Amino acid sequence: MQKLTGKQARHLRALGHHLNAIIMVGKEELDENLLRSVEENLEAHELIKIKIQKGCLLDRHEVAEELARRAGACVAQVLGNTILLYRASEKKRIELPAPSKGAAKKG
Repeated sequence: MQKLTGKQARHLRALGHHLNAIIMVGKEELDENLLRSVEENLEAHELIKIKIQKGCLLDRHEVAEELARRAGACVAQVLGNTILLYRASEKKRIELPAPSKGAAKKG
């Protein structure tokens, strides 16, 4: 999955603001059931919120990057103990803003 531009990340954060966390990462951390749940929810919703509970011993940024890598998703935000992940599905529910010309040159 390609990296999000600043404009795209802001758009996703605005869409995700009202979402409730549907996945909780706890003491089991990143097991297969959690990863399967992330995959299924990304396919169904494209944008999901994940909450890291106090029992999780991993760093929140490490959790976000690992989940994104294994699910082929992008991290739109890590705020406190909440992660916002995005992955486009075949149904294309969310339309991302086009990258600006300046962003393409920086890439």
